[in-house]
Amino acid sequence: MTATSHTPAVWIALLPLGCYLLGVAWAHLRRRPLAVSGAFDGAMLALAVSGLAVVGPLALLMPVTGGSPWTWPVLAFLFALCVAVCVLVSRPRMVVYNITVDQFRPLVAEVVAALDPTARWAGESAALPGRGFQLHIEGNGPLRTVSVVNVGERSSAEGWGEFTRRLRRAVRGLQVRRSPWGPPLACLGCVLIAAATWLAVGLPGWPQPLTDSPAAAPAGTPSVTPDPLSTPGEADAATRRSIGA
Repeated sequence: MTATSHTPAVWIALLPLGCYLLGVAWAHLRRRPLAVSGAFDGAMLALAVSGLAVVGPLALLMPVTGGSPWTWPVLAFLFALCVAVCVLVSRPRMVVYNITVDQFRPLVAEVVAALDPTARWAGESAALPGRGFQLHIEGNGPLRTVSVVNVGERSSAEGWGEFTRRLRRAVRGLQVRRSPWGPPLACLGCVLIAAATWLAVGLPGWPQPLTDSPAAAPAGTPSVTPDPLSTPGEADAATRRSIGA
């Protein structure tokens, strides 16, 4: 049986994930929070796990396709289509890195009060009837990442857009300490990128892929090299004499 090498598949899976972790680590090492849209955050996460999808579910479909040259472009298009659908059907949100809920809520309250004086708060949710949308603050505990989600069934895109623009400006003006999650995420990202580079380049000392080799002859069977000048009948006779001896 021919042994195949999984080295390319492994580095393809590790490289995007390592780059994503480095990006998240950079966001947590900043002295100011980083605010991004929910669509951008979801797209970056999908890009980070794209390598895992290539070596996992997408690789399982390869035998079904029969090795067509259009297989990988079609599978990549289907993966991108699934990601786009998930982003479109998800609720509008803004994700802010390296900030706690206690630091984030006063900024949201200030922006909400400036947008709609008639806004009403209930816990971590607020309704802005004058702007036509409702929001909810979601925190991830010790990870220092907070999201504000548009939870209204019939929300105004214009009102939500104005809110996110003002909130992004307010977040940029806030100064915070560096998150303790930054160094571990950076180290993990560097390790994954180094491992992916090692596997892709094939540095000395790394196990090399197995190659085809001729099957070894059974023990006790003498090797007979026929004379190229002899006839087929003489070669067969020489082989029988060698085995009989």
